[in-house]
Amino acid sequence: MHILEVQNLCKEFGSAKVLKGIDFNQEEGQVVSIIGSSGSGKTTLLRCITGLETADSGKITVGGHVTFDAAEKKKPSKAERRENQLCTGLVFQSFNLFPQYTVRKNVTLAKELLVREECKAKKRSRQETKAALAEIDESAEKIIASVGLSDKLENYPCELSGGQQQRVAIARALILSPKILCFDEPTSALDPEITGEVLAVIRKLAGEGRTMLIVTHEMGFAREVSNEVIFMHDGVIAERGTPVQVFDDPQNARLREFLSATLRA
Repeated sequence: MHILEVQNLCKEFGSAKVLKGIDFNQEEGQVVSIIGSSGSGKTTLLRCITGLETADSGKITVGGHVTFDAAEKKKPSKAERRENQLCTGLVFQSFNLFPQYTVRKNVTLAKELLVREECKAKKRSRQETKAALAEIDESAEKIIASVGLSDKLENYPCELSGGQQQRVAIARALILSPKILCFDEPTSALDPEITGEVLAVIRKLAGEGRTMLIVTHEMGFAREVSNEVIFMHDGVIAERGTPVQVFDDPQNARLREFLSATLRA
């Protein structure tokens, strides 16, 4: 079953055409890695899929739910936009944690705001709201434990290493139960010696059958963890296939050049 369908997605910034008609599908439980040189459109594609950028044309469907359709003239309501964005979770390369909040609060904050708003709309009692918030806290502790940070619940981001901060960011995305978990260069801001701890968490999630879309420059990791690899060049998908096909038998000349330069480095 296609959990993600991207159809003819185009995006321009001024006179620069960044995405030039992107089409691809992703199956539920698949890990798809997107590789390519800087400026090829990888991050813009991910930001369009997660709703942080609005494409100029095309259509995006997540789990059978249309989250974006440029042909739709009616603008989505605030509630519809929120629902669309909750279909995907994005882990940024720069962590984007709130420095004034503890690990626990960074993970629970977004979910708490949603639950409070829902309880208010449905006129839940104070006791019901309190119980719902307690469930979030319990869930957060389990998720934080799953990324190996049980002993850091009350620490602040400034007290954590880069790898630990990124694991908090992953936990924050997981608590919202997205249909697709998206990563934008999750290790690019990390020192080489701590990159492995973040990749280990992502590898564990892949083993659990989570659907993930990963923009990465880690070629070895992409080869190991992916069901499919997409190579982007100049705003288009230049080649896609299994890791064996892409890395061992590349058909596109630009992909061969990219792999030669990347693997040589």
